[in-house]
Amino acid sequence: MRAEIKGTTMPVLEVTLQQGEQIISTHGELSWMTPNVQMSQTTGGGGGGGGGFMGSLKRVMGGGSLFLTRYEAASGTGMVAFAAKLPGHIMPVDINGMPFFVHRHGWLCGTPGITPSIGLQQTFRGGLWGGDGFLLQRLEGQGRAWIELSGELMHYALAPGQTLMVHPGHVGMFEGSVQFAITRVPGIANKLFGADGFHLVALTGPGQVWLQSMPLPILAHSLEPYIARQTDGQSAQAGAIGGIIGNMMRS
Repeated sequence: MRAEIKGTTMPVLEVTLQQGEQIISTHGELSWMTPNVQMSQTTGGGGGGGGGFMGSLKRVMGGGSLFLTRYEAASGTGMVAFAAKLPGHIMPVDINGMPFFVHRHGWLCGTPGITPSIGLQQTFRGGLWGGDGFLLQRLEGQGRAWIELSGELMHYALAPGQTLMVHPGHVGMFEGSVQFAITRVPGIANKLFGADGFHLVALTGPGQVWLQSMPLPILAHSLEPYIARQTDGQSAQAGAIGGIIGNMMRS
């Protein structure tokens, strides 16, 4: 197996598989592949990865899918590609005993020995999080995982007892040795967090932490005021114009 990260602003992970080699991901991550790569569903990865049926139940409880997608080169050399969904970085991580915690959209794919499950789920009220809340994926086992982090990437090595207070959306990934806790800043309530007030994640070392500068929920909230909302009259008018144009093209 050979993995190469191509591009700059919107990187692509291209994985070359020899015959019989496999890689696993959640549903919807595939961008393109060669015809000799076979896709199948599994509750876990090959070689003991994926956590089996109990691991899949943890994913479902956290809002994920019961199944993972397995890609295998059926004959000769095959290729599978996973493209970043936002400008940012794709980062390889070797997991060997110590788990890693990753933001909910972070795990792109991994070798079959990787076990993905839910590490934390915290519900926040308010417009920014909606019903999704704050969710962390837990990656453990033996193998390599590839993680997508949005925007610029900031890395911190926390000493024992050293704490970093982080907005939940900017938490990208951290080692399992790092302790984490959801804290609420009293006296601050706004339209982003509603009655729950303002939340931060306390990350305490020892261990490594990777933060992302442009998380998807915050980006979506920032764009919301600039997205035009059509009224019923505008929608009907747009539909009528579309019908006229369609008739002209068919004539």
